Amino acid sequence: MKKVALVTGASSGIGRSAAIELNNLGFEVYAAARRVHLMDDLKQTGIKAVQLDVTKIDSVQSCIDNIIKNSGRIDVLVNNAGYGLFGTVEETPIDEARKQFEVNLIGLSSVTSGIIPHMRANGGGTIINVSSIGGKIYSPYGAYYHATKHALEGYSDCLRYELKPFNIKVVVIQPGIIQTEWGDIALQNLINISSEGAYGSDISKYARYMQKTYAPGKATTPDVVGRLIARVAKLKRPAPRYAVGKLSGMALIARKVLSDRLFDWALRKQIQIISK
Repeated sequence: MKKVALVTGASSGIGRSAAIELNNLGFEVYAAARRVHLMDDLKQTGIKAVQLDVTKIDSVQSCIDNIIKNSGRIDVLVNNAGYGLFGTVEETPIDEARKQFEVNLIGLSSVTSGIIPHMRANGGGTIINVSSIGGKIYSPYGAYYHATKHALEGYSDCLRYELKPFNIKVVVIQPGIIQTEWGDIALQNLINISSEGAYGSDISKYARYMQKTYAPGKATTPDVVGRLIARVAKLKRPAPRYAVGKLSGMALIARKVLSDRLFDWALRKQIQIISK
């Protein structure tokens, strides 16, 4: 019997790559996203495309019920749905900040909570939460995004402890600089929210930095992360965390070694050099 995997946020980027790689390894894969039409080509490979909006409880429950009805189980959950809200704290509308938490953390937890009983009944499973190196470090004008990823790191640690007695493994994936639409969305949010006003000149500099950092050929391709996720899903004893992609290892080491003030200085220096 094939193991069953559900991947959220599978219409593009890391989620799409993870769905393809899991399918290649022999999993029965459900690729879930709001934009189901973007996954039509995946159906030709045997992947099942399903509608899912993680912020709507009815959508979450319907998606889970559909998988259980058709496949009887869910062995692997890849929580990948998310986006980057960038903009200054002062200028970011609170409703937008709430939405960031609803998608990146609360919605993720809604899917997870709905699947845990089925994994427990089946004697185990693997939950893979796609976080970011941004869950351990920080970058300018991403306060709400980083807050959700820092929260996800703590959430995952607690969840790992809770679920160990039921043979349900919890793994955090920490991508670095990855070439997906995430960078474009984060940059557009930054410009829309904070390109004018008191922060304008600094925002302009940081926008140039983001454009160069996420330029084609500069960032790691999402298939690298997808392959890692698929390999982790097969492991009997995966590590709690895996960092992957450009700058991931270096950034995490720097955060551990440098003081807060020295890390601030290094970050400013890097932005000054790259944004020229």
